[in-house]
Amino acid sequence: MSIDLSSRSGSESLAAAPPRFWTKLDQILRMSWVGYVARVLLTFMFWSSGVAKLLDMDAGVAEMRHFGLEPAILFYWATVVVVLGSSLLVILDRWTWLGAGALAVFTLLTIPIAHGFWSMEESFRTIEFHVAMEHVTVVGGLLVAIYASAIRKKGAQS
Repeated sequence: MSIDLSSRSGSESLAAAPPRFWTKLDQILRMSWVGYVARVLLTFMFWSSGVAKLLDMDAGVAEMRHFGLEPAILFYWATVVVVLGSSLLVILDRWTWLGAGALAVFTLLTIPIAHGFWSMEESFRTIEFHVAMEHVTVVGGLLVAIYASAIRKKGAQS
């Protein structure tokens, strides 16, 4: 996969940087550890939630009950397995489409379950609306991860 950081569009701010800067940045971005760090950060909200739920099972089960998910213990374990297992797939770049896809579906499902802004009074409505929009943005990031993984793997086969 080639990362082109040149200023083909004629942008003055990009053209002002010395070419060796872009060459060095391109070299850094191609290092394999950068991909791992990016995927760890992308999935942070998921795997950290899964670890927290494992460390405090009572709170995790109570969270499921709070949102009306019964049997709470089943939803608790399903959540832990999905967020930890899917995060691991994305971080390791193995079956990324499955891991990121599962996290995307999980994230979209949390909107009607936990962030139903349309049924809330102000000021909670606005706060939860913004949380829901952030969730949509995270889904977009997960889709970019699927795309990047596929492009990277296609380039490796060439």
